[in-house]
Formats: sequence, structure tokens, C-alpha cells
Amino acid sequence: MDLFSLTGRTALVTGGTRGIGQQMVMGLAEAGANVVLVQRDTSNQDTKQKIESLGRKATIYAADLSSRPAISALVSTIIQDGHDISILLNCAGIQRRHPCEEFPDEAWDEVIQVNLSTVFTLCRDVGAYMLTRTPDSTGHRGNIINVASLCSFQGGLNVPAYAASKGGVAQLTKALSNEWSSKGVNVNAIAPGYVATDLTSVLVQDPERAQGILDRIPAGRWGRPEDFKGVTIFLACRGSGYVTGEVLTVDGGWMGR
Repeated sequence: MDLFSLTGRTALVTGGTRGIGQQMVMGLAEAGANVVLVQRDTSNQDTKQKIESLGRKATIYAADLSSRPAISALVSTIIQDGHDISILLNCAGIQRRHPCEEFPDEAWDEVIQVNLSTVFTLCRDVGAYMLTRTPDSTGHRGNIINVASLCSFQGGLNVPAYAASKGGVAQLTKALSNEWSSKGVNVNAIAPGYVATDLTSVLVQDPERAQGILDRIPAGRWGRPEDFKGVTIFLACRGSGYVTGEVLTVDGGWMGR
């Protein structure tokens, strides 16, 4: 079981206050990791308190993920404060729905910034730090886990910015892996299928669309946030040491249809 232990490691996480992200964070903490949470503000203490109840350390840094200047200054501050980040989990994401012919510029810019540009900046800056870390006995320095989507492979409906951003996340993951895996930094992504969260509430509330989605999922149910604990631990631990550049679908079999 040592292959799956994260004891003594520190993870930097965005999007960990609810839904899939919170369950991913709790998986890391349950496996032994301390966590640095990046949130819009410090008012939501729920995830922090849950992590601390496990005996792990949790620290919140407030940052607006839609602000390039705020994100550009974030990692250097965290590192200067003494956090030795060896896991990065980019889970935060937003959704805007409009027909393609009516999609507003401001909605496009907002989605691309939060879902793709911010992910790149954090990968670049945390990755640069990981490359300076002393490798372990296997040459390993760190793990980066991005959150992609089925829209990394499929276009979806009324979500052109989201599809473009998640397609970008998938390709960014592969590009970073090509350069960093030989230097001890593994970069992978998790592509969730249809999961009942706030992000998919519009679909869940449409009975016809929700049933159509359910009918295509071989597992016979929508995903649950807790379905993402195990795969997150796996991609952060020594057990996945030879897994890099992958976009791993966790979708109840959707992409196999």
C-alpha cells in the first residue's frame, strides 16, 4: 500500500470547495497529503475543516482565477511561504451556455481564462518549481493532474468555449508531459463523464436531456463526485509512476459506446 501513500506530500488545489473538486481533495488528504487550497475568498471553510479533521494541514490562499495578474503572482507567494508543492490539481472550471451563433465575446474570454489560461499558468509556475525539487530514489519530482472533460473529445451543445478550453487542457497535458516526464514530473488529466453537480444542473433539470444521457451510460447511472477520489490518488502516487501524458476518462463507459 506504500505505492498509494501520499504521506508527507503537499498538494496545491483549485476548485476544491464543492462537487468533484472537493471529493478529489478529500481523497488526497485521506491518502496522507497536506493541502493548499486556492479559493475566491476565505469565507468557505468547509473543505479546510474536513481536511484538518483528518489530521492534515490545510491552508487557504484567496485568488481570482479569472484574473491573470492574480494568478501570475500566486505560486511565487505560496512557495515563498514555505510550501513544498509536489502535487498540483487543477480542478476549477466554469461553464457558460449560449448557441454558438450568439455566444458573447465576454463569456468566451471568461471561460478560456479560467479553464485554460489559468491552468497553463499554474502548470508552468508549479512545474518550474517541481523541476527544482530534489528527486526521490526513482527520479520522481512531482505530479500534475488537470481536469479535462468529455468535451475534450466531443463538441457538446451550446458550449463552444467550454469545449475549446477542455480540448486545450487535454493537449496542454500532453505537451507538458512530453517535456517534463523525463525530468521526474508526470502530467496527466482526468476527464469526468456526466456527473450530477452544479455545473451540469441545467442538464439534470431537463428531463428529456437527462434521460437521453442516462440511456447512453453503460454503467446505468450518472457519476457521483466521490467516484473521483480513487483515480486522483492513483495519478498523484508512486503507483502511477509510468503513467504520463494520459487523459483518463472516468465516465461510466460513455466513451466506449
